Amino acid sequence: MDVADWDARYASRDLVWGQGPNQFVAAELAELPAGRALDVACGEGRNALWLAERGWRAVGVDFSTIGLQRAKRLAADAELADRVEFVRGDVVAHLPPGPFDAVVVAYLQLPAEQRRRAFRLAADRLAPGGTLLVVAHDSSNLREGHGGPQDSAVLYGPDDVVADLRGLPGLRVERSERVQRPVRADDGSERTAIDALVRVRRGADSGPAQQPVQ
Repeated sequence: MDVADWDARYASRDLVWGQGPNQFVAAELAELPAGRALDVACGEGRNALWLAERGWRAVGVDFSTIGLQRAKRLAADAELADRVEFVRGDVVAHLPPGPFDAVVVAYLQLPAEQRRRAFRLAADRLAPGGTLLVVAHDSSNLREGHGGPQDSAVLYGPDDVVADLRGLPGLRVERSERVQRPVRADDGSERTAIDALVRVRRGADSGPAQQPVQ
């Protein structure tokens, strides 16, 4: 989907992704001390807004003007406009300057080469001691799960994320696995989606002597 497709999708309904953060973002980041956070491909801003509510100073970046307009309205309604900023940008080519104590990349479904550039750029924005969290529709979801993109070219697994980050110094993979997420089908039944989850931390000493991701 290109930017026109996403603008149309956000314009077609209210809160495409619902209220509240993604469940894995909440579970993985809840215990981190508040700092500065970056939400990559933030859409309507639900993860950035959740972080701001918890005391973080958050920046959300996305290429959809409609999604960002909605995110800004939600921030104003929640009286969080002084803690969260939303900016338009192409996350494959450029991200706001860091460093950030947490970087979230949730459901950024791109072909392999674009995905790799986006992940490495996101990792580059990490502060020493910072956490990069990637959550995505897993490749296996196409056959074994429910919902999500039906194009295998934009699906990937935990091993793909780790491979995309390989060679970057100072990063340690803390979690890399497939996880299940309950979803409700159009007929009202409860189904299961399969997601990829990877959590990476940059060492407190992030100099060149740090061991790169293998």
